[in-house]
Amino acid sequence: MAPDAEAGKSSRRTDPFAPLTSEFLDVGDDHEIYVESVGREGGVPAVYLHGGPGSGCQPDHRRLFDPERFHAVLFDQRGAGRSRPKGKREANTLPLLIADMEAIRQKFGFERWLVVGGSWGATLALAYAQAHPDRVTGLVLRATFLGTRRELEGAFLDTLPRFYPALSADFLSVLPMEEREQPLEAYWRRILDTDAAVHGPAARAWHDTEHILSVHAPSRTRLDLASLNSSRAPPATPFMEAHYFANDCFMAPDQLMNDAGKLADIPGILVQGRYDLLCPPTTSFALAARWPKGEVRIVEGAGHILYDPGVRDAVMRAIADLASRKRD
Repeated sequence: MAPDAEAGKSSRRTDPFAPLTSEFLDVGDDHEIYVESVGREGGVPAVYLHGGPGSGCQPDHRRLFDPERFHAVLFDQRGAGRSRPKGKREANTLPLLIADMEAIRQKFGFERWLVVGGSWGATLALAYAQAHPDRVTGLVLRATFLGTRRELEGAFLDTLPRFYPALSADFLSVLPMEEREQPLEAYWRRILDTDAAVHGPAARAWHDTEHILSVHAPSRTRLDLASLNSSRAPPATPFMEAHYFANDCFMAPDQLMNDAGKLADIPGILVQGRYDLLCPPTTSFALAARWPKGEVRIVEGAGHILYDPGVRDAVMRAIADLASRKRD
């Protein structure tokens, strides 16, 4: 233990964003989640929630938090990133992720913390804040997603054919003709099929289509249909997404919007790309209309992802701004 601790101190001297701590936390149900902290002990408590569901935190996410100001926690949600077992979907629901956050908060001894998340991370952030409003000093949401079937249908069945008709045709062509009446359900069913010949092409097509929709200026706008049957392992995120989306993200219909009143005392900033085709501005504005302390900040010329021009900087400014506000 001592050599590792010394190595950690040395790395922080050369890299202020190197983790203060990193470990696997046993949360039960045969799940161990990877948790790390950055910044300085005694700093403003914060937690970062990654998207997906199923993607995991990246080293650059640490850089959203000023290391001289924050004590930030980042973790990979159940089955995602470095958490173990990777890809495990059993005992993997939204209420359990919320319980994991509470276990992490208590472990670090934070009474309250600033909660930051984008896309699915925004979904989890909202659900956590509505379950534990007294534990949240503020919310920074990027690309607000409320976890509803309506939003998913809007992205893949309305926006996709209107903005990328050829890509939409590619997307549907992966499915047999008889399954195209309800393509989202067909995709999720295929992705969760145990047969690699069934789930492999569906997972790759879902992943690549979603990626094109997420970028304001994608490098390509068609699926490479010939590569969908590759022998390589498919990307991991579609499997967790299919698990959550097929189960309505383990929420009641319109739960996050209906419970927006629980956010009344929590200040929030919603960072929104003007041209986000997956999570369009209308969602952020609709939520803010029910959340008087929620402020929408539009990033012009940007789409969905954190790394579209201006988005990352806007998120960092929002984090700094909320940390400077005192909750009433």
